[in-house]
Amino acid sequence: MPKPDLWPNGCLGAVSLSFDDGMRSHLEVVAPVLNEAGLAATFYVVPRPTFQEHVADWRAVAGAGHEIGNHSLTHTCSRGFGDRLDARCLERMTVEEVENDVLAAERILREAVGDRPRSFGYPCYQSDVGEGASRQSYVPVIARHFVAARAKGERPNNPLTCDLHHLWSFPVERASGAELVGLAERAVASGAWSVLTFHGVHEGHLAVAGTDFDELVAHLNRARDRLWTAPVAEVARRIVAWREEHGVLTREQRRA
Repeated sequence: MPKPDLWPNGCLGAVSLSFDDGMRSHLEVVAPVLNEAGLAATFYVVPRPTFQEHVADWRAVAGAGHEIGNHSLTHTCSRGFGDRLDARCLERMTVEEVENDVLAAERILREAVGDRPRSFGYPCYQSDVGEGASRQSYVPVIARHFVAARAKGERPNNPLTCDLHHLWSFPVERASGAELVGLAERAVASGAWSVLTFHGVHEGHLAVAGTDFDELVAHLNRARDRLWTAPVAEVARRIVAWREEHGVLTREQRRA
């Protein structure tokens, strides 16, 4: 059921729009559309040379109220996406190597856009290293450094029970405007938090058409009285404060 004391301004649910890989369309299409509507999102960037070439633009995006999230320095995923056993991949990495990679990205982001609460987006939604008997989660490492982290799931996040460092999100590549609106609205009925994951908008890989994105933004703009749109880190911080106020403890906190 909706939790009237959780979301601001009497809203019944929350939605976060997240955009992966720091693509050109995020600067040229997405940010201007959101800025015009007065809405803020999370951009998970990989701070390699293309990011550095546009660092002034990303600083302006941050200055407009958007979150510039950490997406690691090398965007390493499973070797299952390729056909080489010796490729750089999560199966061949250790937890310590992932932590070093993520913190290297964090140092660049802090210098570029400032030291502020930030969330992490798991590259390819994957949060394990190793394989078979040696496979292990690197979620605990991310939890030490970030207020929240986004993975992939099949439903909105329940603010009472969700793992803030392994949040569920809906991949929305090639979704229609009506589908995007529907995923956002799923949060309202249960007082939950929908996180949508985009890549390209009107260009690039795994793209959503610009007209469909515009339809979603127009809907969120009209629905401000019942659906709160905010970056991942901002929503996560509000949930943390709400849990503390209501004495909601995680299993790890109860064991401490």
